[in-house]
Amino acid sequence: MYKRGGVWWTCIRYGGKKIQRSLETADKKLAQAIEAKIKTEIVEGKYFEKLTGNSKTFTDMMEKFMKEHAPSVSISMQRSYSASLKHLIPFFGTSKLSSISPKMISEYKVLRKSEEAKPATVNRELAMLSKAFNLAVKEWEWIKDNPVSKVPKEKEGNDRDRWLADDEKKRLLNVSPPWLRNIIIFDLHTGLRQGELLSLQWNRVNLLRRTIIIQETKSGKPRTIPLNQVAFDILTEKSKIRNIKNDLVFSSGVGNKIDRHNLRRAFNIAIEKAGLRDFHFHDLRHTFATRLAQKGIDIYKISKLLGHHDIRMTQRYSHHCPDSLRDGVQILEADYNLTTLEEKREVANA
Repeated sequence: MYKRGGVWWTCIRYGGKKIQRSLETADKKLAQAIEAKIKTEIVEGKYFEKLTGNSKTFTDMMEKFMKEHAPSVSISMQRSYSASLKHLIPFFGTSKLSSISPKMISEYKVLRKSEEAKPATVNRELAMLSKAFNLAVKEWEWIKDNPVSKVPKEKEGNDRDRWLADDEKKRLLNVSPPWLRNIIIFDLHTGLRQGELLSLQWNRVNLLRRTIIIQETKSGKPRTIPLNQVAFDILTEKSKIRNIKNDLVFSSGVGNKIDRHNLRRAFNIAIEKAGLRDFHFHDLRHTFATRLAQKGIDIYKISKLLGHHDIRMTQRYSHHCPDSLRDGVQILEADYNLTTLEEKREVANA
């Protein structure tokens, strides 16, 4: 028996199994009594049948999840968790964890699809649910199995294949107000996510080294992005007149953080004026990756710039046009010329 965080814990090994759990008390005598009871139940074969989770509800699990696990992930992921909970809680509510089955989770999927939730959205909600159940199984020892692991993910057929062509970019920039034009150009040359761009602060900008550091990322890990001349010029110009209210690089007309809904509204107005169809703000990031791929930049570098932890995620953002692939076949011409030259020599000497 040992103490951790002011509370007594026990670690018992029996029959090849290990039980390590909190005794949930700071009173040593009470902790010893609880430990003794656990040992008795283990010897009698009752302990492994009587897990804590039998009395726990779905709400209990999610409250513990949001209190203990959520603070360890990025701000954007915390927002995603909160959004998912708005749909998960009404459905699973006070259900006992032991009663939540793969069938019940499949019924939840059917409900969400009837509400016209996209496959990616449903998968995101199930991913959160699965993470919570994994913690309940492996760390909290509330239950034996994760029912979500037995339910297949939705097939995501909603990968976007949209980026700005040169003429579309010119039309969009021509109809955008100056503050929005700066944001669009900067994003086309850095590939930042909308939240990363709106949260960028001057203390994360190094004009001497020509880099910016994105602190709050989707993966939770900071990343450094080098600035090309276009992005550097925008920041150099903006640095001449800093906002006295905060340290934000891009701010609203009154000096506050730009509201994402207001940005989206202004962007959609510009899109309509430019006569563009099916183009979202996130597609600026898509365009950034696509242009790099078309210029011959390797997928690994693009992945690092985008901040992807899995290179497979990058492949959906990068596209080649036929001309950008031409050098891939032209490299063989040298071999052909050498081969032809040798053949001509052989003919001449025959």
